[in-house]
Amino acid sequence: MNQINKYITRQLIIATLVVGSVMTGVMWLFIAVRAVEHIINRGVSVKIFLHLSILQIPNFIVHIIPFAVFIATLFVYSRLNSDREIIVLQAAGVSPLSLAKPALTIACLAVLIGYCMTLYVTPKSYQSFRNLQWDIRYSFAHVLLKEGVFNAISDKLTIFIRERKGQSELRGILYHDTTKTDKPVTIIAKRGLLTKNSDGARVTVFEGNRQEIQAKNNNLSILYFDRYTIDLSGITPKPSSRFREARERMVDELLNLKVQDVGNPRDFGKFKAEAHQRLTAPINTLVFTLIALICLLLGDFSRRGQAKRIILASVIFFTVWVGNLGIINLSAKNLHVIPLIYVFALTPILVMLPLLFLNPRFKKRKE
Repeated sequence: MNQINKYITRQLIIATLVVGSVMTGVMWLFIAVRAVEHIINRGVSVKIFLHLSILQIPNFIVHIIPFAVFIATLFVYSRLNSDREIIVLQAAGVSPLSLAKPALTIACLAVLIGYCMTLYVTPKSYQSFRNLQWDIRYSFAHVLLKEGVFNAISDKLTIFIRERKGQSELRGILYHDTTKTDKPVTIIAKRGLLTKNSDGARVTVFEGNRQEIQAKNNNLSILYFDRYTIDLSGITPKPSSRFREARERMVDELLNLKVQDVGNPRDFGKFKAEAHQRLTAPINTLVFTLIALICLLLGDFSRRGQAKRIILASVIFFTVWVGNLGIINLSAKNLHVIPLIYVFALTPILVMLPLLFLNPRFKKRKE
């Protein structure tokens, strides 16, 4: 039996890793496609993009794990059924519980990994992601400059760039500054070079002119230049602090959170629901695994294949998954519903697990 368990466990691990890797790759691809525009038009370096995308991976891996284990369990046990291996083992006296042990072991291990992710890795990685995003927004002025549109940096400053080449070279520049209402300034240049130092970002423009209007008498003064420097260090003043979202806070902080600690009191329920979702989400892996096992291991063998059982398992899986999302969303609006999150997470386990222990069909066959 140990050899059989090792064989099934090995198949489950391989299938889970393959499914998880494919789903992670697809999710990462969506992120990459969305970031291409920022890389090409806004000058974000590939290094920064890779750093940002890696920090986002834990946030969707925690949701991929239950799906991957469920699909792997469904695939492996369905194939064992199709190859008549489960029928032979049951005829030899192996109980459904013994056959289910490899999948349950993988599921329990996945639950532990899920708790490590939800309780520590996910909030820390998302917090690092938000911090880097914050620094990029207020420290890297070149990220804000998009070609072909009027970039309204603030209500007093607008920059237009006809074309960007690489991360620093700019073509066709128009800079309009109304910081001094009595002396609005417009700078037009053929090309420019964007640089960044410890003081902030600067644009060195070439072959252009600087136009300044005196508001009192509407006199226009024009300065033609071969080279001129525009200081962008103060266009995006960085606030002293930022508000932290629910996903970047630890569970204990969310549980002890008070209404006054949330920027908008209406969002208080979302913060509380986030904490309880993290405490129950990893359990879904065990629930989904049990759904696959119950549908494939219990019941009579059919020569017509496993299509109906796979469809039944998929329908139950989808129903439970949607139900979980519904309870979470409802609890965010009504805190009295929060206990139902735990009821909905634990009830399927309490219902399905005994079916593997108390299988009347197997007992009858054994007798």
